[in-house]
Amino acid sequence: MGLSLSKLLIGRPVANREAESHKLGVFEGVPAMGLDGLGSASYGPEAALTVLAGTGTAGLAAIGPITWVILALLAILWFSYWQTIATYPNNGGSYFVAKENLGINAGLLAAAALMIDYMLNVAVGISAGIGALTSAIPDLHAYTLSLCLGVLAVLTVANLRGTRESGLAWALPTYTFILGLGGTIAWGVAEFILTGHPQPVIPPPPPAHAAEAVTLWLLLRAFASGCTAMTGVEAVSNGVSAFRDPPVRHAHGTLSAIVIVLALLLLGIASLARAYGITAMDQTQDGYQSVLSQLVGAVYGRGWFYYVTIGSVLAVLCLSANTSFVGFPRLCRLVACDGFLPRGFAIPGRRLVYSVGVLFLTAGSGGLLLAFGGITDRLIPLFAVGAFLSFTMSQAGMAAHWWQANGRSTDDTPARHAPAYANRAKLAINGSGAIATGVALAIILVAKFTEGAWLTIIIIPCTLLLLKAIRRYYDEIDRQLLTGSQRMLDLSPQEPPVALVPIKRWDRLSRNAVAYARGLTPDITALHVTSLEGPDAGEEGSGLKQEWREYVEEPAQRAGVTPPRLVSIPSPFRSVVAPLLKGIAYIETHLPGRRVIVVLPELVEGSWWGYLMHGHRERRLRAKLLRYGGADVAVMSVPWQLRPATPREGIAEEEPTTGPPVADAGSGTGR
Repeated sequence: MGLSLSKLLIGRPVANREAESHKLGVFEGVPAMGLDGLGSASYGPEAALTVLAGTGTAGLAAIGPITWVILALLAILWFSYWQTIATYPNNGGSYFVAKENLGINAGLLAAAALMIDYMLNVAVGISAGIGALTSAIPDLHAYTLSLCLGVLAVLTVANLRGTRESGLAWALPTYTFILGLGGTIAWGVAEFILTGHPQPVIPPPPPAHAAEAVTLWLLLRAFASGCTAMTGVEAVSNGVSAFRDPPVRHAHGTLSAIVIVLALLLLGIASLARAYGITAMDQTQDGYQSVLSQLVGAVYGRGWFYYVTIGSVLAVLCLSANTSFVGFPRLCRLVACDGFLPRGFAIPGRRLVYSVGVLFLTAGSGGLLLAFGGITDRLIPLFAVGAFLSFTMSQAGMAAHWWQANGRSTDDTPARHAPAYANRAKLAINGSGAIATGVALAIILVAKFTEGAWLTIIIIPCTLLLLKAIRRYYDEIDRQLLTGSQRMLDLSPQEPPVALVPIKRWDRLSRNAVAYARGLTPDITALHVTSLEGPDAGEEGSGLKQEWREYVEEPAQRAGVTPPRLVSIPSPFRSVVAPLLKGIAYIETHLPGRRVIVVLPELVEGSWWGYLMHGHRERRLRAKLLRYGGADVAVMSVPWQLRPATPREGIAEEEPTTGPPVADAGSGTGR
């Protein structure tokens, strides 16, 4: 058995019994779900510094206070999501929390915002990573978009292989990034403490001359841009079900590790940027240097450590999209289970990941990269709106949860007093989180509206309308299929169906289909459609009639059975569908109440290159017949395999024997 391309790229199928072994611990959880948060330490401060760049050195003085406000908000989010994970250990994402406590419309709003945020996270993370690469190797600047799409393809394949596998694969660059950038910051801070005025090894470009003053509006815009550093914090609560038992403990550990490391990185970058006079540069211009590139060069120079650290920054930024590849498919599964997305989003693929969600995320983020040329600064204004809207909905939902729980614990019995007090404390935490993130969202909307946030404001309601339209579609299907009187099985006597078998010539393929039809009904008509080859083809049909008499009619007469009929119909527009539909209409008119079975002979190839040699008209014909044939028409395919295969071969292909053995049904395990 040859190795298929899907097995080579994605790996063998994973059985349901292996699910626990493919779940995450804290070590794998930080790379799998923390890369978004950790990677934002590079583009979050840079986004704020980009807004402040026009103020010269005065803007550097403001980056510290802005960072402290962001850290305070980050602390509130950490407390809030800690409670969310403990309260909803299976699914604590914004969609589920808002739906359970604020209603389905609030849940869908959170889901729409989060879906868009996940797609933007992929695009921003990859573009920022390629920005780091072109900082170190300027000759690659012209290939920015191509490199972005290449990284997206690698991420897609890695995540189709499984969540745990991607977490392990990204562990080395993640922890190298933490150690490299953390070491750089620690060394720079130590020099600052010891000398008071550290001298850069490679001086960064001098700040631009002040072209504008530091105003409250400018500070709010810088804060709105810097808030992108917090996107990704919610990923752990969205993916609690991805952790191994006990999931709450592993999720809490992962969340805490991500928040603590992110806070230290943000504080260190802001402090050293001010100490060394590092400002943001224009990514669209040649000679661009990211803030982190300037920072590492100022502390260490451009030796081997610079390239190791910037390489890890590149890897983590590009791989920060992995957070979305973990969270987005799981979010889509929840929404699909409620009927607001196509049901394919809720079905695990061969590696126990939700492959449809992974591929949909790839398509959406790839479209964003193409639309904006892979430039981070063009994507940043769109980025934080969805994240902070989902933050706000999640925190408001948790506040409503504690409010309701507090109402159930307000009597004066001693047993209820402690829970009521605890609920009030939790209500205060989540309520503060809802207010803080709501205020931040309002600032982001106002500050970034003209820079592109208006587009997100349009897309989110459109996504919400689309989700509701999908649910109405499924409700209409259920209304038609679940009507009580139509679900009773009809046990009245019925005449056998009429079989129509379209054939091109008399060969093994046609003989197999006619023989199969004989097992279903004695009333068989073979339909030979002529003129399919166009006006230049010669006369058809005379040879087939002779063969039909010799190989079908005469043997049937000798056996004393009614032979199948052969009918030839010309098709002036070279279509098999119209003659077949005319035959079905004739049967409905002259034989009312008789069901029709269309038996399609189908050639089954054994190789991919052989598949390309045929027109596959049968598949298109089947789709047309199912669409237009009517409720009393059934369509079935009778295959003729060029390379004979058996069900056992198919089972071996779909269910390889690797992995732990299946427990014996009578072993008494109870599982």
